[in-house]
Amino acid sequence: MTSPPRLIATDLDGTLLRHDKTVSPRTIAALAAAEDAGIEVFFVTGRPARWMGVVSEHVHGHGLAICANGAAVVDLHAEGPRVVRVRELARADALAVVHALRSAAPGVTFAVERAEGIHYEPDYPSFPQDPGTSYAMADELLAEGTGLGSDPVLKLLAHHPEMDADEFLALGRKTAGTHAEFTRSSPSALLEISGRGVSKASTLALACEERGIAPEEVVAFGDMPNDLEMLAWAGTSYAMANAHPDVRVSTTHTTSTNEEDGVATVIETYV
Repeated sequence: MTSPPRLIATDLDGTLLRHDKTVSPRTIAALAAAEDAGIEVFFVTGRPARWMGVVSEHVHGHGLAICANGAAVVDLHAEGPRVVRVRELARADALAVVHALRSAAPGVTFAVERAEGIHYEPDYPSFPQDPGTSYAMADELLAEGTGLGSDPVLKLLAHHPEMDADEFLALGRKTAGTHAEFTRSSPSALLEISGRGVSKASTLALACEERGIAPEEVVAFGDMPNDLEMLAWAGTSYAMANAHPDVRVSTTHTTSTNEEDGVATVIETYV
């Protein structure tokens, strides 16, 4: 790209955030400078809306973020924050995925991510900073009329205690790929499963279309397989030096690691 982009799309964990989940002073300054120069900045992450406090105070301008791998668009300026768009995973598709994975990968456990919070199966390794609002088997969590309300399903999480992470991803796509989108962002065998056609890339494309921004006017940054579609869609893409091998071979450029402010290094060349 020979001129500044109109929009910068950046992943968070392993990309913009350092390993301690902070945003460095250099990166904060670069993000502010980009917005001052008229460049929109979108945080595009697998995180749920409730985990966006790490960057909400660094939001400028529009204040929007794409969360849950594209399943939710979130207003970070609102108190909460507030989900303003949902691209849900149909319950029937989620149940089909559960049944297919249980058959193909015995030992798998599930969690259900909804706009209002997360719900776990009893044996799922829950996140210590985000205790589940309820515990039940996935069939019950996904059934209609279970007392969990009509809150849409944003994504299904599937964990296996023994499988290789990439092999588990390939298995998920092979056995249930007709029902949902499969990706991963964890080093462990943890699959993130979204509605058909839902990804960071497709939701970012919708947001850019609404703003009259073409793919070639977008610069994107990422480090894990859940970033691949977004990096392929953007006109200019950067893999972090610490990125998954598939990401490094799929991007047009590489920048330094998240610990070395790789995103800020590139933004500074534009502003």
